[in-house]
Amino acid sequence: MPELVVQLTRAGFLLLLWLFVLTALRVVRSDLYAASGLRVNVPSFRRGKERKKPRGSKTPRQLVVTHGALAGTRIALDGRPILIGRADDSTLVLDDDYASTRHARLSLRGDEWYVEDLGSTNGTYLDRAKVTAPLRVPLGVPIRIGKTVIELRP
Repeated sequence: MPELVVQLTRAGFLLLLWLFVLTALRVVRSDLYAASGLRVNVPSFRRGKERKKPRGSKTPRQLVVTHGALAGTRIALDGRPILIGRADDSTLVLDDDYASTRHARLSLRGDEWYVEDLGSTNGTYLDRAKVTAPLRVPLGVPIRIGKTVIELRP
């Protein structure tokens, strides 16, 4: 066989080997950072149409840290987005090894609050469901970021 064919075959096999290794690493990485909670029990607000608020329902007025190093901390909700993470300029600064620098954001859309994961390493969870897109946050439903749990309260 000519030397050129042998070299091209070697290069092709090397390329295929690297593609396989990179694909395997991507799968392992996604498994390592996958949800630790169950994903079977998806809350009803994630399925189908959004439900309208019943008359007389309470609107969230504060964000409360219920578990973690900052338990008891309260932040008044004034309509501005709330940035959560380890960065010093975050609204809620977490001293948590499992929180990213810019971990999540709570923002007001209309008269509803939504939580959005900002590409964190360990994920953001609304109740037991991993947040992969902006999700509406009902009153009293826990949002878990690392070891910290927060809720919207009236």
